Amino acid sequence: MPLDPMPDWVPARRREIGMRLREARLAANLTQMQLAERIGRDHRTIHRWEYAQRAPNLEDLLLLADAVGVPLADLVR
Repeated sequence: MPLDPMPDWVPARRREIGMRLREARLAANLTQMQLAERIGRDHRTIHRWEYAQRAPNLEDLLLLADAVGVPLADLVR
């Protein structure tokens, strides 16, 4: 059962993960559109993850880490 309201640290961590994802994408010289194509998602979804409007699930995180060439731990620590 989800917590309502969400603890303050959750949105903060989501923003951190989004920033790391954006940094890794840029370091891999990929646009949001290119990354989305690589992992089979819409570019708007990438935008939502990077700006912490939504959170990627574990499967998406694995695909993202592989697509940008970084260990999963680097995205989520």
